[in-house]
Amino acid sequence: MLVHVSIRTSNLKRSIDFYTKLLGLKIVNRIEIPQNKAELVFLRDSKAEGATLELTFIGDQKKFVQADYEDRLFDHLAFEVQDMTKILKAMRETGVTITDEPYRLNPKGNLLAFVEDPDGTLIELIENA
Repeated sequence: MLVHVSIRTSNLKRSIDFYTKLLGLKIVNRIEIPQNKAELVFLRDSKAEGATLELTFIGDQKKFVQADYEDRLFDHLAFEVQDMTKILKAMRETGVTITDEPYRLNPKGNLLAFVEDPDGTLIELIENA
């Protein structure tokens, strides 16, 4: 069973806002780790049905570079959404980068789109058919 996935963030507040305000996640825990000047924020969906997303902020991290897509080892996170049109409208209004407009893999399939979080982590949005 997958328990959590951790991604680093260069700006904790900005990332929390993205995942809570746009994707509806809720903060379930927040931990400061003084010995390495880190802070961890754990987020879950409101029904606590999916895995936990851990946002990791390292205070001393000087360089934060997201590799070009072709050079990445980590591909993407995926989130189920109820209304693709509504969420993409809200994301556009806040300046979120939309890398792939909504499409279906087949005529009766789920509606998919891809966006980037504030640090460039690729996010797949899935509206079930």
